[in-house]
Amino acid sequence: MMVQDGDDRLKADADSEDSEGGSDAAEQAGADSGDSEDAELAELQAIRELAAANHDRYLRAVAELDNVRKRAARDVEKARRYGLERLAQALLPVIDSLEAGLASAEQATAESLLDGKRATMRLMNSALEQVGIKELDPHGEPFDPALHEAMAVAPSDNAEPGTVIEVFQKGYSIHDRLLRAARVVVAGEPAENGE
Repeated sequence: MMVQDGDDRLKADADSEDSEGGSDAAEQAGADSGDSEDAELAELQAIRELAAANHDRYLRAVAELDNVRKRAARDVEKARRYGLERLAQALLPVIDSLEAGLASAEQATAESLLDGKRATMRLMNSALEQVGIKELDPHGEPFDPALHEAMAVAPSDNAEPGTVIEVFQKGYSIHDRLLRAARVVVAGEPAENGE
């Protein structure tokens, strides 16, 4: 039995040495795995920080876009409300002139009323020019269907065919856009002597 106890002891010592050697290898493997885990954790943390920064940028961009939209809506509303302010200020002298004419109408002569009307018309034309409205008086110009509305065609010995010979109603444009076409009579072929 003693021999057997000795063998058991030797075997236990060998197992102990193996387990100590194995323990060193396990520790080495554990250390490598720990370094790898630390690197992965650091990489994960960096990715989380990048994601948070990108999310923050996204939220700021959305907020900025919303602010731009609101600012544009306010600007459009302001333009709608106060866009006519320039025209209104330009028309005030015309109103003043009309009121003065009405106040003095009872004592005025026909000539002075006519002069007042002419002065008021000049004020009105000036007011329209200040806001970019131009009068279209195409008398003597070639007919242009984009700017003129032909009310009639009349034979003419004095004008080239297709020329405006009479203006029923002047047209108006604002900047490059037509507000109202001029209503005109256009020259046709000259009348023949037999007719």
